[in-house]
Amino acid sequence: MCDTMVALPPATVGGSVLFAKNSDRERDEAQFLELVPAARHAAGSTVRCTYIEIPQAERTHAVLLSRPFWIWGAEMGANEHGVVIGNEAVFATIPPGRTRALIGMDLLRLGLERGATAAEAVEVITGLLERHGQGGNCGLRNEHFYDNSFIVADAREAFVLETIGRMWAVERCPPVRAISNALSIGPGAIARSGGGLVEHARAQGWCRDAGDLDFAGRYIDLERDAMSRGRLRCARATEVLGRRTGRLEPFDLMAALRDHGAEGEAMAADGGWHPDRSTTRSICMHAGAGLRRGQSVGSLVADLHPERPAVIWVTGTSAPCLSVFKPVVLAAGLPPQGDRPTERDDGGRSLWWRHERFHRAAMLGDHAGVLAAIGPERDQLERRFAARVAEAGPDALADVVSACWAEAAAAEARWLAALPAVPARVADADYAASWTDDRPVLAAE
Repeated sequence: MCDTMVALPPATVGGSVLFAKNSDRERDEAQFLELVPAARHAAGSTVRCTYIEIPQAERTHAVLLSRPFWIWGAEMGANEHGVVIGNEAVFATIPPGRTRALIGMDLLRLGLERGATAAEAVEVITGLLERHGQGGNCGLRNEHFYDNSFIVADAREAFVLETIGRMWAVERCPPVRAISNALSIGPGAIARSGGGLVEHARAQGWCRDAGDLDFAGRYIDLERDAMSRGRLRCARATEVLGRRTGRLEPFDLMAALRDHGAEGEAMAADGGWHPDRSTTRSICMHAGAGLRRGQSVGSLVADLHPERPAVIWVTGTSAPCLSVFKPVVLAAGLPPQGDRPTERDDGGRSLWWRHERFHRAAMLGDHAGVLAAIGPERDQLERRFAARVAEAGPDALADVVSACWAEAAAAEARWLAALPAVPARVADADYAASWTDDRPVLAAE
């Protein structure tokens, strides 16, 4: 389960378009960051996606991807032209395709590689969707089939694209828009559609044309939404951003990705929020017992401005509340992250698993106390990084970005060293067991 959001002027400060996403997947499903350079491809060449091979484009743009380690595509990313995309699993009354085709993460990467603007990326995704369809297992250890929605943005505009099979609908985003694991385009909001959507809806007697189709209302799977709480999380993201409308900065979207919901706010006065006390799903998602097997395994915030290079803020790690957002400017390169991770602990050789030592110690200990201890320094680091990047000239950007990453790594190493050897508390036995039952034990140092 994921959450994606976007804010545009006049909701933002300084004319930026701001984008954010948490990628929620299985708790051991490591995600890594990859910078793929622009390339030209021979006529008639193909590209192997997660499950199928399709014709390659003549030219592909440089892209920064946040990828589940076993998938060709990406959960979120940006390209050299300042286009950013995040996807969401959505569920309709029409069952999702199980036959292997393109999956949502493939479509996202293809949109970034082939679209130089947000509008062009939407055209790429919808064209490929109609041509090749979507389908196939998207789960690592547990089979998971779903359709996809997307927010596609650049420095001037943003779109919501929602799909069911080969059918699709596009909404032009208002100043603040969020999506989660539920169809959300309502009546009168469809700007464009295709893949036979209107024909299908008209045959059901639901509309005369796209203008009067309640896409979400007619197609949403209410039973699945009751499980994922997609509409509630979408409303929460809209509420959180709405509190700062007209003043939104990248730090506000980072804070939104760290939100533990109204439940978290209520628990703040009663010993602090802890995932073993949580009864719902939040934007900053933590795994637990029962159906709550997923967590936020990677996070991204983008600051897009028409007059300066895009700054992409990434964690490269799980649990944004316990992570530092670090800057990336595509032209300046991506600092090293160690080994490429898998679902198995690698002894800290990868950035993702190195952070998991800290994350899991906090999750099995005093999360509220850890968060109170590191939160102020975490926020100060991010503001200091932003100031450095804003002041750096083009020739200095790579060194500045690398220095920010090194400082973040040093801070996280200090935070881990400061944790007690024995967790301070685990109130719920089922919660504690969920972190060890049938899961790899963290390797020894």
